[in-house]
Amino acid sequence: MESIYDLIIIGGGPAGITAAIYGARKALKVLLLTKDFVGQMGRTDSIENYPGFSQIGGMDLSKKFREHLKKFSVEIKEGSEVKSLLKLDKVFKAETIKGEVFEAKSVVVASGRNPRPLRIPGEKEFEGKGVSFCGTCDAPFFKDKTVAVIGGGNAALETVLDLLPFAAKIYVLEISSRLLADEIIQQRAKDSGKAEIILRAQALEIKGKSTVENLVFRDLKSNQNKELGVQGVFIEIGSLPATDFLKDLVDFNKAGEIVIDPLACATKTPGLFAAGDVTNVKYKQIVVAAGEGAKAALSAYNYLQNQ
Repeated sequence: MESIYDLIIIGGGPAGITAAIYGARKALKVLLLTKDFVGQMGRTDSIENYPGFSQIGGMDLSKKFREHLKKFSVEIKEGSEVKSLLKLDKVFKAETIKGEVFEAKSVVVASGRNPRPLRIPGEKEFEGKGVSFCGTCDAPFFKDKTVAVIGGGNAALETVLDLLPFAAKIYVLEISSRLLADEIIQQRAKDSGKAEIILRAQALEIKGKSTVENLVFRDLKSNQNKELGVQGVFIEIGSLPATDFLKDLVDFNKAGEIVIDPLACATKTPGLFAAGDVTNVKYKQIVVAAGEGAKAALSAYNYLQNQ
């Protein structure tokens, strides 16, 4: 076990990286634990609302965040996903899925969100074999193929845009009677000539042998099951807060998000702070997450000063 840290940060997205930078600037001994540096930002093809960049790819912005982080004395452990967090007396103990154990006087949870699964037959079996949760990452693998995108929000239609340069045909299946994505994104998809929108469609099963071959869905207008021949299925139906490791250290709202004091990003446990999309902060935006990360780190510093 390493010597005790002043601050452990869990998560490598905008909130976590910003918290690490601010912690290092306060001369704290900081450890950042993260599964990866992709996250929701890395899955976004084009970002047009982050100050300083009129347009930048999600992976490119993530790279710039990391380059900035590496200018500071922060210990980084990538591939170290936290599976449990405990507080014993005044010390937090974080254990990773690798069995690593780290201790700290304070913690900032910035673990973000994970894609919401459909929970239908074939989804898990074919993940990485035609089923994807990241258009930015996987679109090039579907050149000249027919694919389906499940969902009708911005993330789903942005995935369609990611696929346009590669896929031959794109079905968009939305369970409700209309798409919820911004009109400008919808129009780009419709103008492409490659995207076919199917409303009132409920995905039921993903089928195939070694890879995806078919998608079964329920046509809610006719109450009949139908089947599409596809080689890929992209699932974009929202996300869930990544909080399985926290248990009773924090309070959750009905959406499963960590409830924080908005002034200091504090949770109900002294020394434990949270920032970004994993919390009940109202607006899920990169610029907001970064600001919340800075606030959480400064709050952790103040907490340590008062101990």
